[in-house]
Amino acid sequence: MADDPNKRIVPEPHTATEFLRGQASKIFDEISQKDKVVTVIKHSKPHAVIISYDRYRRLVEKGADI
Repeated sequence: MADDPNKRIVPEPHTATEFLRGQASKIFDEISQKDKVVTVIKHSKPHAVIISYDRYRRLVEKGADI
């Protein structure tokens, strides 16, 4: 999936509770297969961002400091 540099990615929010209730595998599969960006919300605040490995590689190749 090619990234349009002018298109802003809106992360899909998921709560930490979803991961604790057995949804982690499903969420990780969607992130990987659909190249999604997910924000993990804990206590109503964003705590982490999860991206697919392919997106990570593209960002590193473009010089992102991640």
